Amino acid sequence: MPLSAETRETILSATRHWLTRAVIGLNLCPFAKSVHVKDQIRYAISEATDREGVLIDLETELQTLVDADPAAIDTTLLIIPNALTDFLEYNDCLFFADRMLKQMRVEGELQIASFHPQYQFDGTEPDDIENYTNRAPYPILHLLREASIERAVDAFPDAADIYERNQETMQRLGLEGWQKWMSEPAKE
Repeated sequence: MPLSAETRETILSATRHWLTRAVIGLNLCPFAKSVHVKDQIRYAISEATDREGVLIDLETELQTLVDADPAAIDTTLLIIPNALTDFLEYNDCLFFADRMLKQMRVEGELQIASFHPQYQFDGTEPDDIENYTNRAPYPILHLLREASIERAVDAFPDAADIYERNQETMQRLGLEGWQKWMSEPAKE
C-alpha cells in the first residue's frame, strides 16, 4: 500500500527538521547549508519494506542523480521509513550499496553517506552521544557527488577536522542538550 500524502509530508517534515536543526544548525556538515539554501537537495522517500526494494530504489536514485544537472539536484537524501530499521541490517545493506556504485560504474563520481536512528560508530556504546552526529529520524542513504565534495573541501580548508569538531560539539551538548536542541523549531 503506497504511503499517504499525509504520511509522506510527516516523513519529509521530520527529515527537513533534522537537516536544518542538527546538520545545519549545529554545523555538523558545513557543506549542507549551501545546497539547502539553493534548494538543490532531492528528498526521495522509498516505499520499500525490505533490503531488495531499498536497493532497487537506490539504483533509481543514483541514476537520477547522475542524469540530473548538478545546479538543479546536487545531492539526494533517500529516506527509508519502512525498511532497514535495525541498524545491523542497515549496515549490511551499505555493503550492497557500495557494490552498486561499482556495478553502475559511478564510483568516483558518487558516494553514499549513512544516517540511521540507531547509528553507532565502531568502538562506541549505543548510547554514546558521539553517535548522534549520524542519527536521523529514519534510515537515510545520502547520495553525494564527488565533485561537489571536492569543491566543498577546497572551500573549507579544515575539512579533516569536521569529525573531531562534531564529537566535541556533541559532548558539549550531552544527551539532554541534544534532546532540547532537537525539540525546538528549526530556523530557516
